Amino acid sequence: MSVRIIIDSACDLSKEKADQMHLDYMPLKTMFGDQEFLDGITISHQEFFERLVESDTLPTTSQIPPYEYEQIFSSVAEGGDTAVCITLSSKLSGSYQSACLAASEFEGTVIVVDSENVCIGEQILVLFAARLRDQGKSAQEISDILNESKKHIRLIALLDTLEYLKKGGRISSATAFAGNLLSIKPVVAIENGEVVILGKARGSKNGNNMLMELTDKCGGIEFSLPFCLAYSGLSDALLQKYIKDSESLYQGKVDVLPISTIGSTIGTHAGPGAIAVAFFANNL
Repeated sequence: MSVRIIIDSACDLSKEKADQMHLDYMPLKTMFGDQEFLDGITISHQEFFERLVESDTLPTTSQIPPYEYEQIFSSVAEGGDTAVCITLSSKLSGSYQSACLAASEFEGTVIVVDSENVCIGEQILVLFAARLRDQGKSAQEISDILNESKKHIRLIALLDTLEYLKKGGRISSATAFAGNLLSIKPVVAIENGEVVILGKARGSKNGNNMLMELTDKCGGIEFSLPFCLAYSGLSDALLQKYIKDSESLYQGKVDVLPISTIGSTIGTHAGPGAIAVAFFANNL
């Protein structure tokens, strides 16, 4: 009997990486008009942004339905295994409720964990879960540790444009125009499972400084646990600039900086050019 880790594509871990780590990967659906794609399977992050910048209207994403969870939970039960199913925040999607509904038929076999996060904030919780599994922890032990440790995850991001917040109706056209004119870069985070705006920086240099300051306020990064940097769009130029500006945070702490791309769940609203950092706070 083994412990399986079931994840969704909103964590922005690639299908290839999930397969390498023996994680069960469940894609959300992304719709451009009447065209439907399976996130991370029939549309890559790069292909998503190629379509996004050419589209006049925002794409939509749909939650994973209970039936799809039931199918994979059935395979867990039939194999005599147990599983921990990690979902994106229940405040951002109905996937968590779908998973719970399906898991109610498999009591004692599947435990559902609400990551209370998304994108790389969810991803580092997934990576931590895989580490615990590889250490031989049981499904119950893994879920207990995740539910406690997720409280210490910090996801902070700097947006390069206000255009997609405007398209999504989050801000007015006038606010977006003024913000873009002044090179205003919103700094956002996930708090209590929801997206919040922490501040606004003028220009990417000030935005990078704000990310560094916010990281320091959390007590810094706990490098013994998973952490990740990410960017949205077709170029990592702005992320590389952040890495150079924030060299003091990472120099001598790690040999390689783990970098991910941002997919459709957050990318739809952030647009291209966003950069993000996710970590377990050092005051864990």
